[in-house]
Amino acid sequence: MTNKLAPIIAPSILSADFARLGEEVKNVLDAGADWIHFDVMDNHFVPNLTIGPLVCEAIRPYAKKNGSDVCIDAHLMIAPVDRIIPDFAKAGANLISFHPEASTHIDRTLGLIRDNGCQTGLVFNPATPLHFLDYVLDKIDLVLLMSVNPGFGGQQFIPSTIQKIQQTKAILQAHQEKTGRQIRLEVDGGVNVKNIAQIYAAGADTFVAGSAIFSQPDYAKVISEMRAQLATAI
Repeated sequence: MTNKLAPIIAPSILSADFARLGEEVKNVLDAGADWIHFDVMDNHFVPNLTIGPLVCEAIRPYAKKNGSDVCIDAHLMIAPVDRIIPDFAKAGANLISFHPEASTHIDRTLGLIRDNGCQTGLVFNPATPLHFLDYVLDKIDLVLLMSVNPGFGGQQFIPSTIQKIQQTKAILQAHQEKTGRQIRLEVDGGVNVKNIAQIYAAGADTFVAGSAIFSQPDYAKVISEMRAQLATAI
């Protein structure tokens, strides 16, 4: 399948050095990253506890390239989700995504994100069916497919995600043909230099990579290698 949207590399700061998070954000953007992926976990919806709106607000001044703000892509793995959405919007998130299982009324939650001035994302765990997209595509800016079970960084990519990427891309392309509106397709979990081209070829255009980038001494080298691999799949 042909990707018409320019590929986005969004490092997950879940794998960054939390003792110097602002510096890490600046360094990875200077190294060529496009967005910052901000993983929020509540030790309830997923089995881990991470960071909240105060940290998002703290890193917002560092999330810049050439003097302009870059997208903070806030992935909320929390339930219930509605209560905290305005806090992340106020803290400087640009795109807020959530899991359908975390909302009693998906359409209402998407509207809440939009009402707070942010772009919207809907997230699908490896075994979550895609039918949740059926009646809300007009309110979605991004679909995020988890290629690991959420909760921890450093996991291995689940191979069956490739088929799910292809299925999701077909849905989004049909919507684009009908409405002229493009929706990004993001993949998160186990993305690295070795598999990013296959993920791109399947239809994804936005790539979350955590340990694959932050575990390396040279962020620019890894991101450059990822872009070289993406170029082979175009």
